[in-house]
Amino acid sequence: MNPASSFSLSGHSPRRKFLQQTAVATAAIAGSRYLRFTTASAAEVAPAAASANQPWFLRATRWMQTNIAELDATRYDIPWWREQWARTKTQGIVVNAGGIVAFYPTQIPFHPKAQFLGDRDLFGDLLKAARADGIAIFARMDSNGAPDETYQAHPEWFTYNPQTGRPFGDRGLSIPCINGVYYREHIPAILKEIAEKYKPEGFTDNIWSGLPRANICYCDNCVKKFRADRGLDLPQQANWDAPAYRAWIEWGYACRLEIWDLFNKTTRSAGGKDCLWVGMNGVSITGAAAEFRDYREICKRTEILMIDNQRRVDTTGFQSNGVGGRLVHGLLGWDKLAPESMALYQTASENFRVASKPEPEVRLWALDGIAAGIQPWWHYINAYQEDRRMYETPVPMGQWHQQNEEFLVRRTPVATVGIVYSQRNNDFFGRQDTEAQVNLPQRGYTEALLHARIPYVLVHADDLDQAAASLKLLILPNIGTMTDAQIAGVRKFVQNGGGLIASGATSLCNEWGDPRADLALADLFGVHLPANHFLRSETSRRQYATQSTQTYLRLTPELRAQVDGPHPAGEPPATGTRHEVLAGFDHTDIIPFGGIVDLVQVDPSAKVLLTYVPPRPTAPPEMIWTQNDHTNIPGLILNERAGFGRVVYLAADLDRRYARDNIADTEHLLINLIRWAAKDDIPLKIDGPGLLDSHLYQQPGRALVHLVNLTNTNTWRGPVEELIPVGPLKIAVRLPDGVSGKDLRLLVSNQKPALTLSNGWANFELTSILDHEVAVIE
Repeated sequence: MNPASSFSLSGHSPRRKFLQQTAVATAAIAGSRYLRFTTASAAEVAPAAASANQPWFLRATRWMQTNIAELDATRYDIPWWREQWARTKTQGIVVNAGGIVAFYPTQIPFHPKAQFLGDRDLFGDLLKAARADGIAIFARMDSNGAPDETYQAHPEWFTYNPQTGRPFGDRGLSIPCINGVYYREHIPAILKEIAEKYKPEGFTDNIWSGLPRANICYCDNCVKKFRADRGLDLPQQANWDAPAYRAWIEWGYACRLEIWDLFNKTTRSAGGKDCLWVGMNGVSITGAAAEFRDYREICKRTEILMIDNQRRVDTTGFQSNGVGGRLVHGLLGWDKLAPESMALYQTASENFRVASKPEPEVRLWALDGIAAGIQPWWHYINAYQEDRRMYETPVPMGQWHQQNEEFLVRRTPVATVGIVYSQRNNDFFGRQDTEAQVNLPQRGYTEALLHARIPYVLVHADDLDQAAASLKLLILPNIGTMTDAQIAGVRKFVQNGGGLIASGATSLCNEWGDPRADLALADLFGVHLPANHFLRSETSRRQYATQSTQTYLRLTPELRAQVDGPHPAGEPPATGTRHEVLAGFDHTDIIPFGGIVDLVQVDPSAKVLLTYVPPRPTAPPEMIWTQNDHTNIPGLILNERAGFGRVVYLAADLDRRYARDNIADTEHLLINLIRWAAKDDIPLKIDGPGLLDSHLYQQPGRALVHLVNLTNTNTWRGPVEELIPVGPLKIAVRLPDGVSGKDLRLLVSNQKPALTLSNGWANFELTSILDHEVAVIE
C-alpha cells in the first residue's frame, strides 16, 4: 500500500477481508514490514501547515493515547511504542499521570501510586521518550473519583447524598465535590507537582466537572457557597419553574468554569504560559449540559479542545462526527485544533476494549471527523494487547494525514446554510426531554442536508451577527427558548434578505422557557401560536412528541383527479398549480406524517401548503378508512414579503419525524424547503449515486471539496466490514474569491481529472470514491 496516494483498501472488500487482516497485521508487525527502526525526529514529522515557531498546541495535529492500566507498569514496552509513534506520524501523546492513581512517585498525601508501579516512574519514562522524539505530551488526569480510604480520612472533600448519608458514587469510587478542598486544593497540588517536576505541554482530564446535573450535592461546601453566591437555599428537587432550581442550574455552570480557570492558572504558573489544562469534552450539547459544561465559554477559554467522542451509534451514524466537527469549530474557530479520541477497540452494544474494531469502521469514523476539521487521536486501552490487529489500523491513515496536513487544517468552511442552536434552549426548553424537543428536530435537518449534499454550518444563537454575513438561510429547529437579543438577530437577518426555516415552538418562550403570549417571530412567520395553545406540561409535551399515529399531511391544491387511477364520483377536481416546494409530489395528494401539529393561526398574507389529516385505524385492513380526511389545520406555511427573505414555518414537526422515521417523502420535502428558502444559493452541486458527507472549504488561493463515502453494507448498524465504491460523480463548485480554478488535484487517488470553468463555477468528474476524496482547486 502506498500511503502517499491513498489509505483505501484495494478494491471493495468482502466480509472475509477483516479476517484476512488478522494474519496480515500480525505478520506485518512481527515481520519484515515493520522491522525495528530509529524513531523520526521532530523535524521529520513537523506539520507542513504550521511553522516551527508556533506554539505546540497549533502544531501537534496527530495524537495517540495508550490508556495505562496499573499492570502496565510491569509490561510497558516503550521502545516498541516509540516505533508506533513514528509509523503513525504521531506528534502528541496522552499519558496517564495522576488523579485516581499516580503513575509517578508522587509526594501528595491521599494520591495513591498505581498498584504495580513500585519504584518506577512510568510517566517520567514516557515523557523522556516523547521529548527525545520531538513529541508533545499531555499529562492525563482523572479527577472525579477517589477510594474509600480518602473518603474516610476527609469526608468533607466529597459530595453528599442525603438519601444514603454517603457520597454519590461512580465506577466503584466516591465522587468529590466540585466546591470542596479536593477540587480546589488537592487536585491543584497534584497539577503543580507534575507541572514543576516534568513540564508537560499540558493536562487533560477525563472526567473533570464533578457531579452531573442529574443529582444535587448537599454537602456543607455547596450549601454555604450557593447561599453566598445566590442568596438562596439549595433546591430540594428538579423543578424547572422554581427560581432556586433555575439559579442552581446557572450556578452549576459557573462553578465548573471556576474550576477550569483555577486549573489553568495552576498549570501555567507552575509549568509555563503554554502549559495548558484543557479537560476533555464530548461533542454533544445535551451531554455538555448534563455535565454542567458551558461549551461556548469553554471554547472561548481554550487554545486546543481535546474531544472524547470515540465512536458512532446506529441511530446517528458516521455523519454525527461531521456534525460534531461543525459544532466544535463553530465555537472554537477554524484556526485552532480539536483532536478527537478514536477507539481502535471494539465498541458495539458492549465495549470489548481489548479486541480490535474492524478497520473500515475505524476509518470511516475517523474520516468523517477529519473532513469536518477534527484531528485524529488514536486510543488504546492498555499498553499490551493480545489482539495485534489494532496496531496496524492507524498506520496508513496517520501517514496520509501527515503528507496532506496543509489541506486538512486551518481551512474556512464555505456554506450558505446555517442551523441555529443554543445550550440554553437545550436546558430551559428541552429540560428533561432534550432528545425529542431539541436533538431530533435538529437531526432532521442535518440528515436532510447530508442526503442533499448541501454544505452547512452550526451557528450558536448568540453568534448570529458574525455568522450572518456569509449565510443565505438560517434554520431554527424548534428553538423554543430565545432571548430578546437572539430574536432581534434573526429578525435583522430576514429583513436583510436572508431566508428562514423555523418549526414548532421557535421563539415562543423566553430565556427561562416560560411561554410568551405569542411567538416572538410571529410577524416573520405569518403565524401565531398563542400561549394557551402550547402544551406547558413537560409530561404532555414528551408524550405528544413521541406518540406515533396514522396521520398524514394533505397537499394543496389536490391534483389526483388529473393523474391515472380510479376516479370515483365526488372526487375533487384538479384546479390550480402547486408551489415549487411541492415539486416531485405530482402523483400524490397526501404524504405520511404521524406527528405533531401545533394549533397555529395563520395571517391572510401567508400561504398554507399542507394541512393535517386526522388519524385512521391501522388494522384490520377492513377498517383502514375514514370519512373525516380533511381539516383546515395548517401544517406548512410560507410567508413572503417584499424586501424580506423567504420564510418557512413548520407547524407539523416534519424535522423531528424525519429523524425518527426516515420517511423518504419527508426528506424530499425538507430538501425542497431548504433550497427554496435559500433561493438555491448553494455553492456545491454533486450529481451521482451514494450517501456522501460533503464539505466545502477555502484557503488562500484554493477551494477544497472533502467528500466521505458513507455508502456501505452496515450504514445503520455497526460495525462496517466492507466498503462499497460509488461513482461516477459530477461535481460543480462555485469558486470563492481569489481562486483562479486553473488547477485540480485529488489527494486520495492522486488523479488529475479534467477541470472546466463556466460562469464562476469549476466543474469536474470523479470516476469513483471508495472511502473518501479531497479535491484541491487552485
